[in-house]
Amino acid sequence: MTEQMTMNRVIHAAVRRDLQRLSAALDDWRDGDRARGGELERAFGYLRAELTHHHESEDTHVWPMLASVGVDRELLDTMESEHEAMADALGRTSAALGALARTGSVADAAAASASVGRTQEITEQHLRHEEDELEPLLAPHHDSPAWKAVERRLRSRPLGETGRFFAWLTDGMAEPERQFLRSTVPPPVIYVLSQGFGRGYRREVAPLWRTPTSRG
Repeated sequence: MTEQMTMNRVIHAAVRRDLQRLSAALDDWRDGDRARGGELERAFGYLRAELTHHHESEDTHVWPMLASVGVDRELLDTMESEHEAMADALGRTSAALGALARTGSVADAAAASASVGRTQEITEQHLRHEEDELEPLLAPHHDSPAWKAVERRLRSRPLGETGRFFAWLTDGMAEPERQFLRSTVPPPVIYVLSQGFGRGYRREVAPLWRTPTSRG
């Protein structure tokens, strides 16, 4: 059975994309490349901030709504526990990338790569758990007033943050996610938010994910 696309899965795809970018960027490291280490540290910092915001929003708004419609509290507690495990993993990877930015050494690149691998495993376990077990429980309530209220709260971010979010989300987005997003948000709105209000991300963060050779 084909999995139904959701906004949650679109965000998850962006998280997976950036972790894969980071893993690839740490391969075949050039010893002493502190500048590249600093770039990856800054790029990862943006991913960490977006993922942290996503999970804190779930903890604050989504889980209480699901509890109110009878979703098992034990499952929701497990989700919160997985968020905590991810936060810890993200913190460890941030520290590893900080060390790489200071030294640029092959040894610290290897340590950062191992940390990224652990973060990918922990993150993927949670994302799949959420997609497989929690989304089917939420699906029957997508048109309910309770969920519509949650959606309004989730969208309530300053315009600059919203622009950066859409710029991040659409950076290298695959076609299935792009088609779903366009069916949910009018393309002109996506354009204005990502290209206009998200220009800081496009200027300061997106180029950091490119390989040094591709940047020229």
